[in-house]
Amino acid sequence: MICPYCAAPGTRMETHAHLGEVHADQVRMRRDEEKGRLLFALDCPFCDEGLERVANPRGREADFLVEFRREITLVAFDLLLYHLHASHAEQVGLDPVPVEETRAGGAS
Repeated sequence: MICPYCAAPGTRMETHAHLGEVHADQVRMRRDEEKGRLLFALDCPFCDEGLERVANPRGREADFLVEFRREITLVAFDLLLYHLHASHAEQVGLDPVPVEETRAGGAS
């Protein structure tokens, strides 16, 4: 696998660790004051698709984003790696995900 930001090679696990260590600044974290939620976001380096997720559904702990930043960052990169494999496999040096063939005549 190739890092989508700097083309460093490695296995998926090595790339995941590399992303967290070297490219953690790509993950944005914020507090949605209106809804009282803590969010993290990450953009795909190859397309307009990005992700934004609730980091702490309860949103009560103000220090949650600081205390768990590393873990939240790794979750964001894990989600990115799934997206890259599904949508940009060849750009990161992976085989494309096989598309399941549908049976003629529909499902039974």
